[in-house]
Amino acid sequence: MKHSITDDIGEKVQANKLVSISNAEIEQQKRRSEQLLHNNNKTNSSYYKPSHSTDRHRSSIDRDRNRDREREREKERERDTERNRDRVHDEAFKASKRERIEEREREKELQAIKEQYLGSKKPEKRVIKRSDKFRLSFDWDSSEDTSCDMNILYQNRHEAMLMFGRGFYAGVDRREQKKLAAKNEKELQDKIRKKDGIEERPEEATTLPAQRLKDEAAEMYDAFDMRVDRHWSEKKLEDMTERDWRIFREDFNISYKGSKIPRPMRSWVESKLSSELLKAVARAGYKAPSPIQMAAIPLGLQQRDVIGVAETGSGKTTAFVLPMLTYIARLPPISEENEADGPYAVVLAPTRELAQQIEEETVKFARYLGIKVVSIVGGQSIEEQGFKIRQGCEVVIATPGRLIDCLERRYAVLNQCNYVVLDEADRMIDMGFEPQVVGVLDAMPSSNFKPENEDEELDENRIYRTTYMFSATMPTAVERLARKYLRNPVVVTIGTAGKTTDLITQHVIMVKESEKTPRLKTLLNDLVDKTAIVFINTKKAADHVSKTLEKEGYRVTTLHGGKSQEQREISLKGFRTKRFNVLVATDVAGRGIDVPDVAHVINYDMPGNIEMYTHRIGRTGRAGKKGTATTFLTLHDTEVFYDLKQMLTQSNSLVPPELARHEASKLKPGSIPYRPPRRNDTVFAH
Repeated sequence: MKHSITDDIGEKVQANKLVSISNAEIEQQKRRSEQLLHNNNKTNSSYYKPSHSTDRHRSSIDRDRNRDREREREKERERDTERNRDRVHDEAFKASKRERIEEREREKELQAIKEQYLGSKKPEKRVIKRSDKFRLSFDWDSSEDTSCDMNILYQNRHEAMLMFGRGFYAGVDRREQKKLAAKNEKELQDKIRKKDGIEERPEEATTLPAQRLKDEAAEMYDAFDMRVDRHWSEKKLEDMTERDWRIFREDFNISYKGSKIPRPMRSWVESKLSSELLKAVARAGYKAPSPIQMAAIPLGLQQRDVIGVAETGSGKTTAFVLPMLTYIARLPPISEENEADGPYAVVLAPTRELAQQIEEETVKFARYLGIKVVSIVGGQSIEEQGFKIRQGCEVVIATPGRLIDCLERRYAVLNQCNYVVLDEADRMIDMGFEPQVVGVLDAMPSSNFKPENEDEELDENRIYRTTYMFSATMPTAVERLARKYLRNPVVVTIGTAGKTTDLITQHVIMVKESEKTPRLKTLLNDLVDKTAIVFINTKKAADHVSKTLEKEGYRVTTLHGGKSQEQREISLKGFRTKRFNVLVATDVAGRGIDVPDVAHVINYDMPGNIEMYTHRIGRTGRAGKKGTATTFLTLHDTEVFYDLKQMLTQSNSLVPPELARHEASKLKPGSIPYRPPRRNDTVFAH
C-alpha cells in the first residue's frame, strides 16, 4: 500500500513537472513570436520611414535647388536690365544722330539761301609751282651756258651802252652790228670756197647763193651740237668740268642722293681698281662698265654705305663684288690664327640659285687675289658647310635661313666681318626673311659703326662696317633696315625705281584660261634655236605644263621650290648649256637668276603684283641684249590691271583694248570710284 501511495505521489509530481514544462515552453514560444513580430514591424517601419540623415540630405538638395533658381532669376533680372539699358542707349544714339542730320540739313539750307542771295565764296586754289611739284633743280650758272659754243655770233656778247643819241637805238649801235654780220658772212663764204676747192681772185669776187650759206650754217650747227653731246667723252679726266659731269650723269640716267659723293668712273681704267682685278675684268670680257657700276664702284672703294636701286640685268653683282674684293685685299690673309673669327665679308641673297650665281661671279674675280669664297645654301649638308667655314674663308655667300642656322649651331661666327651685302633686299623681306637678316646683322660687331655725324672725320687706323643694299624696288621694310644699320648712305638710282629696261619688248594678250596652252605652243614654235622661260604661279601647274610640253616634243626642264637642291642645279645647268631650251619655273627663278641669251619670257600666269612682273620679265634683255616678254592676262587678274596699264604706258608698249577699257585699269585698287548723283539726291542751288 505504502508503495502504491508513494508511486502515486511520484506520478503526480512528475505530471506536475510535465505541465509546468509545457507551460514554460508555450510561454517561451509566445515571447519568441512576439519578439519576431516586433522585429518585423521595426524593420518594415524603418524601410518605409526615412532616417534623420536622409532627411538632412534631402533638405540640403532642396536648398541648393532653391539657391540655383534664385541665381537664375537674378541673372534674368540683370539681363533684362542690360537689355533695357542698351535699348535706351540705342534710342538716345539714334535720336542724337537724327538731331545731327537735321542740324546739317538746316545748315545746308541756310548755306544754300546765303549763296542764293549773297553769292558763293570759293576758296582760292593753292597753286603748286612746277619746281615744287617735280623737285627740279635749276641751279645752273653762267659757266654752263652752251649758247656761245653753238653760234659764233654769240661768242662776243654785246653789252648795252647806257647812251642814246644819233645812230643808236636803245643803246645799240646798229652800224657796228652790220659790220660784224658782214664780216662773219665773209668768213663763212671763204670757208665754203676753201671746202669746195674754189680759188677766188680779187677781181672775180662773187657772192655765194643765200641757200648754200644757210645749209652750210645749219651743217656747222648740227656738227657742233653733236660735238657738245660727246664733249665729256673727248676730254681727259682732269679737264672735266661740273657741266661735263652733269651731262655724263644725264646720259646714263644716274642720280644720287647723299653728301660728299665721289665722281663716277667713265671707264675701267679710271676705276682705281688693282691690276689683278682689272686683269680679271678684262678676262671676263667686260669692255665698258654699266651705269650702276660707274656710280657704285667709286663709292664702294671709299667704303661708303650704299643703297643701289637699279633695273634688273644692270650688273649689280659686279658693282658690289669688285669693291668688296678690293677691301679684303688690304686685310691680312685668313690663316690659322684668325680663321676661327669667321669671314671678312658676307653676302646675303634670297634664293639658292642667286647665291650660287653670286659665288661664281665672285670666284671669277677673286682668282688673281687668292681669296677663298664659300657658299652656304639649303639642300646641302650643314655640317659640311660649317666645316668649310671653320677651315677659313674670306667671303661667305649665303641665304639668310641657312646662315642663321650655322650661327645658332656655332658652326660659324662673324667676329671680324665688317662688310655685308644684301642683294635683292626687297625679295628677302617679301619671303619673310627679315628676322634672319636682322639676326645676321646683329651677329656682326656692333662697335664698328661709322659715326652718325657725317662731318666727323673717320679714324684711318680703324676698320668701319660697310653695308651695301641692292634692290630693284625700295619698300618700307627695306628703308627701315637701312635707317637702322646704314650710316649716311648714298642712294644711287639708275633710271626709275621698279621700271623695266628699254631693251625689253612687252606684249600683253587677253586670253581665256583654256586658250593659254595653245598660244604657248605657238610662241614656243617660233623660238627655233633660242631659249625661253615660262613662269607659272604654282608648283602643281608648273609640273602639269612641263609634262604637256614634253609630250609635244619640246626640250623642257622644270624649276620650283618642290625640287631638291640637286634637281634644281641640274635643271638650271641644263638650261644654261642649252640642253633644254624651255624652262618652266615658278617665282624661284624670277629674281636675280642670270641666264645668258634668254630671248623670250612668257608669263603663263600673271603674278599677283607688278614688282614680281618686273623681275620676271627682267630675265631677258640683259647685258645690253634685246628681249621679248609676253604675258597671258585673264579677267581673274584685275588686281594688277591698273599697275600693268601704267607700266605699259610708261614703257611705250601697246596696251590691249580689253585692258584699256576695263574699269579695274582706271582706278588704283582700294580707291573709291566716282559715283554720279542719283535721282533722289538733294541738290542745292548756287
